[in-house]
Amino acid sequence: MSKIINYYNQFDEWGRLEREPIEFQVNWHYIKKYLPQSGRILDNGAGPGKYSLELAKDGYKVTLTDLTPKLVEIAKSKAKELDLERQFDGFYTADARELNMIKDEQFDSSLMLGPMYHLQKENDRIMAVKELHRVTRKNGLVFVAFMPRIRHILTSLLSPENWKPNNNMDTILQFSQSGCFNHADEGRFTGAYYFNIEDINPFMEAQGFETLDLIGSNAGAILNNDSWNYWRDKGEQEVKKIIDLIKEKATDPYILGISSHLLYIGRKK
Repeated sequence: MSKIINYYNQFDEWGRLEREPIEFQVNWHYIKKYLPQSGRILDNGAGPGKYSLELAKDGYKVTLTDLTPKLVEIAKSKAKELDLERQFDGFYTADARELNMIKDEQFDSSLMLGPMYHLQKENDRIMAVKELHRVTRKNGLVFVAFMPRIRHILTSLLSPENWKPNNNMDTILQFSQSGCFNHADEGRFTGAYYFNIEDINPFMEAQGFETLDLIGSNAGAILNNDSWNYWRDKGEQEVKKIIDLIKEKATDPYILGISSHLLYIGRKK
């Protein structure tokens, strides 16, 4: 866990979502599609609070947790800056596997849009999802982010020197079996876990959730900078049409493998 904290202490997670706005826009579109119009929401592993602040702006009562104290402080500061503090029930530094400060069935809906990337041991992943189940009310909605294994295999093949040690086929083949990735370059993305897409729904269902949807948060990740620059040069309306198309196609199961992130939407049984 200390490596994760160190990584996010120096990484601009808020800026990442600004630089990669499609992931946020697609997720937000489907979160709002499914959420009730009001209620108490947990943003577990919230980072600097990008989603929490949008939820607060829309009138939801939000509780924010994250493993990294610096990110919790950033979220708290931004809530104060935007005069949204009254919409928050608390800002907590907490491990997603142990939400000891939260009682059972406190939330109408719960988000967990980061922790599953970092938990390489199956028991830890189960613990985190069980905690999400515990603090969410019966029939409450959950939104959980995953990274697909096949996408990282393709990314490694495209840019092997950028994803060491996946710069040789033996390591890529090992990764395809384990899903565990540990970047060889110091300071790069932390030890991570990537799911096989076909395992996500059964995994969540085994922990007591009914699957409602599984979407590709950013199929646009296949476009490189030159591609994006081409469309940006054609104007904002063309870019908006691309984003609208990606939102529309996000639920198509045939594009899940090219999306850099996936969003599971489920209901607590």
